[in-house]
Amino acid sequence: MSATEEAIKTTRLAAEAAYEKKGKAIIAFDVSEPLAIADIFLIISANNERLVGAIVDAVEERLIEVEKLRPLRREGDQENRWVLLDYGDVVVHVQHDEERELYALERLWKDCPVIELKLPGDTGPTAGASAENEVSDSGNVNGFDEADEAGGRQ
Repeated sequence: MSATEEAIKTTRLAAEAAYEKKGKAIIAFDVSEPLAIADIFLIISANNERLVGAIVDAVEERLIEVEKLRPLRREGDQENRWVLLDYGDVVVHVQHDEERELYALERLWKDCPVIELKLPGDTGPTAGASAENEVSDSGNVNGFDEADEAGGRQ
């Protein structure tokens, strides 16, 4: 089983809205195989709380405007450090850079296929993510691996 075309379209619209609001390290994973509750996780970073909120608002507005789609649930918007928009098949995570590095969602979903987002300047399925946030073949995200967990981060 893989993500539906409708979920992919929704994800691309959300990613485009986030990109236009200066969202960075944008990446989407097809999580339909390991999870029954969603098809796609879209992960977006921002460098401050105000920008997290602006990206969340832009994504929500774009999906209402284009697809008449409202989130089933919106969590974390009090602090604007990690906001989750749940659209059923698509779950959008907008994280402050520090939360993105700490929770390393890319590492959790590294075995899932990456969805090509077709953002401006994309040249492949991971082009929307910056090099500093890509998952390496060894499973490292942001230069962080299991050895760092055992010995603490410097």
